[in-house]
Amino acid sequence: MAADEPQPAKKIKLHHQPLRENVLFGMGNPLLDICAVVDKDFLDKYGLKTNDQILADEKHKELFEELVKKFRVEYHAGGSTQNSVKVAQWMIQQPHKVATFFGCIGKDKFGEILKRKAEEAHVDAHYFEQNDQPTGTCAACITGDNRSATPFKKRGLRSLVANLAAANCYKKEGHLDQKENWQFVEKARVYYIAGFFITVSPESILKVATHVSESNKILGLNLSAPFISQFFKEDLMKVIPYVDILFGNETEAATFAREQGFETEDIKEIAKKAQGLPKVNEKRRRIIVFTQGKDDTIVATADNVTAFPVLDIKQDEIVDTNGAGDAFVGGFLSQLVRDQPLEECIRAGHYAANVIIRRSGCTFPEVPDFH
Repeated sequence: MAADEPQPAKKIKLHHQPLRENVLFGMGNPLLDICAVVDKDFLDKYGLKTNDQILADEKHKELFEELVKKFRVEYHAGGSTQNSVKVAQWMIQQPHKVATFFGCIGKDKFGEILKRKAEEAHVDAHYFEQNDQPTGTCAACITGDNRSATPFKKRGLRSLVANLAAANCYKKEGHLDQKENWQFVEKARVYYIAGFFITVSPESILKVATHVSESNKILGLNLSAPFISQFFKEDLMKVIPYVDILFGNETEAATFAREQGFETEDIKEIAKKAQGLPKVNEKRRRIIVFTQGKDDTIVATADNVTAFPVLDIKQDEIVDTNGAGDAFVGGFLSQLVRDQPLEECIRAGHYAANVIIRRSGCTFPEVPDFH
């Protein structure tokens, strides 16, 4: 059988039991997404470029408050991991609170909004709240000629400014180690962490990863961004042996391969080599999932490497590709917790990403149309 041909669907073994609350666990950097249609003057004032993503620095301090005061804003619970568990919960619909989420916020107005937004998304968020830093925010400044009554649904260029703030302050001993919080870790069967969290609390990831491995559960990790493989390589490689499903896109995969000395630029080869890296729990064989935008998603198992075509979409139907990777993982997780075959997990990932890129930000209609 050629490597490109879809192979027979592989079961990802989980215990067979009906879906219950807190079966999916996510840990990451919670951000309150603040979306608004802005004018060019606003962009110029803060030195922002359209279609760009930056981290906030000193000159952006007033930006977030001004955005809220001056423009009509929409709030969403954001941050990479939180987006994925939110999409998973949306795909699952019932019961609510299938997904638990841990991360750090500030005791402030934006923190209160974030708690409310997570609740509206039916995610069981248990935030570590502290006073040192304000709640992390991501300003999505949308420009373009789309000043309609529903600017958030229209095509427009976005400039993203993220201020991690409190998200950087997560403390293992202050939150994860607490008995009332650790019980949520023990309740879960599937775990997902975006690589971004490696820059915040690698010790928290390792504590969760060790539990997952010893209990023969499933841990998913995302490479998240090329800089994680480059500048946080040591911490990343401490976690990789515990990872059962590794996600990433083609750019992240290429950087990971270079840093690992794989000596190949072929994405299928990279997936194969990543699949074969040392693993703690040998009862579960690692799966690698690399997305490539509009090109095939590459999946490597212990037995083969398969290319799965994504769903077709017309160029003019694409509004915003920003949340596509998070949405793909969310769709995948929604079927993984249901003990569906790998092929079905991929199909759900492609469906969720296809829905999200038709809208601005990581938002979705009330009910999925996934069959």
